[in-house]
Amino acid sequence: MENQEIEKNIEELKKGEKVKEFLYRNKAKAKNLLEDKEKLEHTLESLEKKLSKVPVAGKYLQDVPVFISLVRAYVNKEYTEIPLGSIIAIISALIYVFNGFDFIPDLVPGVGFVDDAAVIAFAYSMVHDDVEEYKVWREANKK
Repeated sequence: MENQEIEKNIEELKKGEKVKEFLYRNKAKAKNLLEDKEKLEHTLESLEKKLSKVPVAGKYLQDVPVFISLVRAYVNKEYTEIPLGSIIAIISALIYVFNGFDFIPDLVPGVGFVDDAAVIAFAYSMVHDDVEEYKVWREANKK
């Protein structure tokens, strides 16, 4: 699948109700995960491992490491200048990427991570300002 077609699919998924529905449905899971620091850390580590195996994530999943870093900083009380709702949205998106359930299976060559990227992009659009503020803080504090 060509990049142009991948980007078109991502844009369609970003607008789609399925992505919104998934993030909303997983609010409770995200809250529970946030309350279990050990389980959350295991999930973040597993997600990092999964991402290291993605051959070409490029810009499509580039926000995932920032999301992971932000969640860790929040849980460790290093960075708390972010609304709880934004953290929940980020964790919900990370659950989707970590989860085995996909709108498009990850094993489909060339398109398997399109849905993951769309969910991350949609979540990022919701929490953009908060993530950008975190990046500034992280750079200033060299985290």
